Amino acid sequence: MKKISISPSLLSADPLNFERAVREVEESGADALHIDVMDGHFVPNLTFGLPLIAALKKLTRLPLDVHIMVSNPDCVADSYLQAGADFLCFHIEASVHPYRTLQNIKKKGVKAGIALNPGSPASLIAPLLSTLDMVLLLSVNPGFSGQSFIPVVYEKLLEIQAWQDSGRCSQLIVAVDGGVAQENLPELVRHGANFFITGSHFFKSTDKKNTIKKLREAAQ
Repeated sequence: MKKISISPSLLSADPLNFERAVREVEESGADALHIDVMDGHFVPNLTFGLPLIAALKKLTRLPLDVHIMVSNPDCVADSYLQAGADFLCFHIEASVHPYRTLQNIKKKGVKAGIALNPGSPASLIAPLLSTLDMVLLLSVNPGFSGQSFIPVVYEKLLEIQAWQDSGRCSQLIVAVDGGVAQENLPELVRHGANFFITGSHFFKSTDKKNTIKKLREAAQ
C-alpha cells in the first residue's frame, strides 16, 4: 500500500490566528501544510500570497504544500519557489507552457504538480506524466472551503490508476482536495489516491490529533 499523506488546508483556519493554526497542524501529526493561493481572477476569491508563504517557511518545518490558483502560473511559479514551497501545484487550465513550468519547478528541487478542476479530464496530464511528481484533483469547485464533494473525481482516479498499473507513472503522488472526510476516504484510497487535503473537517474539529488519527485509520 502506498504511503498516505494528510495536509490540512490553512484556508479553513482562523485568519487572525495562523500561527496557532500551524502549531495545531504540527501537533496533530499531519504530514504537510496546504496553502491555497488565489488571485481573484482564475478563481472568485483572493487569499494568500508570497509574504505569508515566506513567513510560514520560517515558522514551521512542515513541508509547504502550495496550490496556486492563478491566471498566470508560468510567470509567477518561480516566486513561490523562492518563497519556500516544497510542493507546488498549478492549474493546467491556466498554463500556456505546463511542461516548461514543471521542468523549472523540478530544477529547484521542489515537487512539481498539476491541478485539475472538477470539469477537467485526467487526459490533460497524459503528455506530462514523465515530468510530473504530483497531480491534484479538485473534488469541489475551486475558490472556497466547506463545499460538498463532487464524485466525478472517482472516474479520474481510475484513469490515473490504470496509467500507474501500466508503469507509466508508478511513483505519481495522487492528491484529492475538497470534501475529504472519514466517510469517503476509504473509497478514495481504493481508487488510488494517497495524498489528502482536509480543510473544514480538520479545523472545525475539537480534537485535531484524533481527527488525523481517524483519517489514517479510515485510509487503512
